[in-house]
Amino acid sequence: MNNFDPLKRIQELCEERGWSCYQLAKASGIAYSTLSTMLNKQNMPTLPTLLKLCEGFGISVTDFFEPDRSLTGLTPEQSECLTLFTSLSADQRKCALAYMQGLSDGNGR
Repeated sequence: MNNFDPLKRIQELCEERGWSCYQLAKASGIAYSTLSTMLNKQNMPTLPTLLKLCEGFGISVTDFFEPDRSLTGLTPEQSECLTLFTSLSADQRKCALAYMQGLSDGNGR
């Protein structure tokens, strides 16, 4: 973890989701100017900022620092679902979870 670059990780997560800096700012509740300055001037995020970013991405801080940890043991279908889920906005994630809950409550009927 000595070579871990939080700014690069933020950019990777945005690329995975197809998000712009503006979309990340909106999802995380961080001012666009703050986020843009942080990324462009290579300023490391503070812990409160990092927590907001992780919330916006829909991941834990552990997943931020250990991205491969959460995929161990998943089937290809589960991995695909997780990949698709993480590409959604916060509102879309809520809808997807509600839909899956509805399917689960129906017991496959």
